[in-house]
Amino acid sequence: MEWVQQLVNGISLGSIYALIALGYTMVYGIIKLINFAHGDVFMVGSFIGFYAIVGWGLGFLPALLIAMAACAIFGVLIERIAYKPLRNATRIAALITAIGVSFLIEYGTIYIRGAQLETYPSVLPNKTFDVFGAQISSQSLLILAISIILMIILQIVVQRTKIGKAMRAVSYDTEAAQLMGINVNTTISATFAIGSALAGAAGVIFGAYYTKIEPLMGVIPGIKAFVAAVLGGIGIIPGAMVGGLLLGVVESIVTAMGYSLWRDAAAFVILILILIFRPSGLFGKNTREKV
Repeated sequence: MEWVQQLVNGISLGSIYALIALGYTMVYGIIKLINFAHGDVFMVGSFIGFYAIVGWGLGFLPALLIAMAACAIFGVLIERIAYKPLRNATRIAALITAIGVSFLIEYGTIYIRGAQLETYPSVLPNKTFDVFGAQISSQSLLILAISIILMIILQIVVQRTKIGKAMRAVSYDTEAAQLMGINVNTTISATFAIGSALAGAAGVIFGAYYTKIEPLMGVIPGIKAFVAAVLGGIGIIPGAMVGGLLLGVVESIVTAMGYSLWRDAAAFVILILILIFRPSGLFGKNTREKV
C-alpha cells in the first residue's frame, strides 16, 4: 500500500505549506498586499528553533513556542517599519518593498551567520506504524497533528475572539471598521503577528522533519505556499488550508510516479492552470475590480 504512505507524506508536507500560506492569505485579506518576505520569516523561525534546541538544550515543543513568539514580534516589526509608511501608496510600491525586505532578511542572515547549512538534531520520535500494509512514520503523523491543531486554533481566534472579529471587519471594509471604533493599525499588526507566528511554527516543523536548513531555504517553500494560497482563493483562510494540503498531495503523487525532478515544477503548473481557468481560486468568487 505505497499510495497510503505517499498520501500521508503528502498531507504532512501540505500542512507545512498551509501554515505558511495562511500568513499570505491573512495579510492579503486585510491590506491587499502580497508579503513576499513571508517565506523568509519561515526561514528565521527555523533558525530560531534550531538555536533554541542546540544552544539552550530545549525540546521540540518549547523551541516551537519560542520561534512562534519571536516570529510574531519580527512580523510586527516588518509591518511597522516597511509596510505601514506605504499604507496609502500604490500596490506596486508595496510589492517592490516586500521583495526588497525579502532580500534584506536573506542576505542579512547570511551576513550575520554565514551561508553554511545547519543540521537539526533529532527531536521528534521516529517510529513506524503499519497502516493497511504501509509503513507510516510517527514524525509524519505528529507534524500533521501539530499543524491541524494550529489551524483549528487560528479558526477559533478568527471566528470567536474580539481581535478576530476586528480582522474580519477590517478585511470587509477598512473605513467602516475605523468609523465603528476599531483600531485598524493594531488589527493589521495583529494579523502580521499571527501569520508570522504560524510561519515560524512551520519553519521549526520543517527543520525537524527535513533536518537541513540554510538562509535561502524560505524561497521555494514561500513561493509554493503562495501558490497554495492562490489555489484555495487568496484572502480566504479555509482556502489556504485546503490549497496547501492539495499541493502537498500533488507533489507526493508526482514523486511516487517517478518524476521527483518535476516536483517543484508541479506547483508552478498548478499556478498557471488556476490563473487561466479559475483565477479566483477554489473557494473564491469571481468579482470585477475597477482599475
